Amino acid sequence: MQRTNTKISDFSDPLGETLHLLRLTGTLYSRAELTAPWGVYLPPFEDCMMFHIITAGHCWLEVDGEEPRLLQQGSLALVPHGNGHTIRKSLEDKTVPLFDIPVEQVSDRYEIMHHGGGGELTQLTCGVVRFDHVAGQQLISLLPKVLHLNSWGDDESNWLQNTLRFIAHEAKELRPGGETVITHLADILIIQAIRSWIDSAPEAEQGWLSALRDNHVGKALAAIHRAPEKDWSVASLAKEVGMSRSGFSARFTNMVGESAMRYLTQWRMQLARAQLQETSDSLSVLADRLGYQSEAAFCRAFKRIFGVSPGSVRPTATP
Repeated sequence: MQRTNTKISDFSDPLGETLHLLRLTGTLYSRAELTAPWGVYLPPFEDCMMFHIITAGHCWLEVDGEEPRLLQQGSLALVPHGNGHTIRKSLEDKTVPLFDIPVEQVSDRYEIMHHGGGGELTQLTCGVVRFDHVAGQQLISLLPKVLHLNSWGDDESNWLQNTLRFIAHEAKELRPGGETVITHLADILIIQAIRSWIDSAPEAEQGWLSALRDNHVGKALAAIHRAPEKDWSVASLAKEVGMSRSGFSARFTNMVGESAMRYLTQWRMQLARAQLQETSDSLSVLADRLGYQSEAAFCRAFKRIFGVSPGSVRPTATP
């Protein structure tokens, strides 16, 4: 039986393929039961995204530089860049710093918070998460300061409401495995919210996201993302997507904002930095994995992009 060889360029949805790379790492999830009057200030979380899913009642979200937003039951708010912000029942309610409020610690990553003055109840599922892939970090950099979905399309409405009800039920009962169910469902809602933003926001019609949708440049980006270690050149990428070398080079630079070779190097180095921080692999292993002929060439590329040596970004070992 003859094997069918599938080229990278045969994949017809580079944006979907990139979204498939998004993997959320949960730092903290919380079920909050808040009774009026109440207010909570959440400090900045570097390199993280914060979210609030309103499962009962309503509240206000305030982020510096943005108008206050009323969050109704069934809505989802993302603060993608980890900015400090306030949530409270009314705009007049005083706020308390998040870490000054006692919580019931269910596990290392899940807690239950009860706070407020005993009045009308608002229930939220909140979390602090991060994307652990370069594709996610690239996407987050393009998102607005607040991504608020108070209503969803007809096709999404039923499953969304059912998912929110399921989260609310699990949060209330907290049966065995409930923490895992809630965190996975919350992750799905976050990615779905980002997809909805991509489908509707004018900002998503330009730059990197627009390039991913392009029939030619999108396939080239997918090729780089799937096989960053390959010995890519402008000529080989152009051949991969069925364009002339000059036409491809100009189109890529115009859409992405940098040359194909510069993008390839940036992508490799972002992957390298993540792997340096997450693994103990040697520099020679990383160099080979990312398509460099020598450790020296890899180190030169890394320092050119980040201004520091690869070894300097490794976590400091604790005694």
